[in-house]
Amino acid sequence: ENTEDVYAGLELEAGTEGAAKLIDFCAAEFGWNIRPDSGIGIKPISLAGSERLIRAAIEYAIQNDRKSVTLVHKGNIQKFTEGAFRKWGYELAKREYAEKVVSWEECGGNPPEGKILIKDAIADIFLQQILTRPAEFEVVATMNLNGDYFSDALAAQVGGIGIAPGGNINYVTGHAIFEATHGTAPKYADQDKVNPGSVILSGEMMLRYLGWTEAADLIVHGLEKTIAAKTVTYDFERLMDGAKLLKTSEFGSAIIKNMD
Repeated sequence: ENTEDVYAGLELEAGTEGAAKLIDFCAAEFGWNIRPDSGIGIKPISLAGSERLIRAAIEYAIQNDRKSVTLVHKGNIQKFTEGAFRKWGYELAKREYAEKVVSWEECGGNPPEGKILIKDAIADIFLQQILTRPAEFEVVATMNLNGDYFSDALAAQVGGIGIAPGGNINYVTGHAIFEATHGTAPKYADQDKVNPGSVILSGEMMLRYLGWTEAADLIVHGLEKTIAAKTVTYDFERLMDGAKLLKTSEFGSAIIKNMD
């Protein structure tokens, strides 16, 4: 979810008048004892935002023949924010997708043929399980901060953020932006060195989102074949035995050549 959680940026700096007012208000209204020298942040998790994301996750699973959707949260501690996210997710699944999904509690982890399993996981345990038992997870719905941690950890499992694509999609309006997850790296400018995989796969995501699946499949096939041949850029080359180091431009050319 890309609009709420602590990434909403609703913060007040320690020592400011605004922070003092909010601390005093919380003490007077709720009896909360917050140190006066604290910075304050607000973590909004809404019903609408949660349902929008979880609905999109379930729809994605249906459209792409996935077997499970996992709601990842820290609801055991943050009961009324991340715990609510979990609660609302199960309620949505039962209300809108009863014919297509089944919860873990209903099936004991063994969904009937043709149904998608919806389950949940505590965030810290999930971070362990996604690394040690990745085959147990397919589609993951979570909040912004959790997702930021998980995506980089998973990218490391396949070589790093140089190959991790990204997309910001509003499944209600259809608007979408696709971009590399790694941001800018000015120190590598004009060196013909870095891995273009993140940008290329972001383009693949865009093509697939537009329904151009043949073109998207060609990109994935070309990239997989190029990496399997151990012809890679420096970030992958240093992780592989017997790899051939390619420049950015050479790597791109190799992908095109391997699209057959």
